Order: sequence, then structure tokens, then C-alpha cells
Amino acid sequence: MTDYERRLIDLLISTHPAWRYEERDLPGLPKWWAVRYYPLRPDQRAAGARDVLGRTTLHRLAQALAHHDEIIHRSRY
Repeated sequence: MTDYERRLIDLLISTHPAWRYEERDLPGLPKWWAVRYYPLRPDQRAAGARDVLGRTTLHRLAQALAHHDEIIHRSRY
């Protein structure tokens, strides 16, 4: 992991603390993963929220987490 990636992971941890972050190097799969610590409610799942997000770059993972936060926020109403 590069220094840039470590700093971005630290930023993700502080911004999205409900997730743990993993780097996987498996052929054909995304490299970066976010896994929720606690399961979602059924209404959150129905709204499109997920327990696991995988993306090829940390930047894309950060975008997916931001979008995911919007889904969770909308499901509160």
C-alpha cells in the first residue's frame, strides 16, 4: 500500500466509520473493499444499500461510499 493509499484509507475511516476497509489482490475482482460492521435494515436494503462495496480504486470506493450515504440518508424518512 502506498502512502497516498494509506492516507486515503485514514480519511475514509474518519468519514465513513461504519465500514472496515480491505485490500484484496484477486484476479478479476475489485482491489478495494468496504464491509459494513453491522447489517442493514430491510428498508435500507430495499432502497439499494449494500453491506459490501468493492471498487477498482480507492477514489471510486470513496465515490461509492458517498453515494451509499445518500441512500441511507434518504431511507431515514
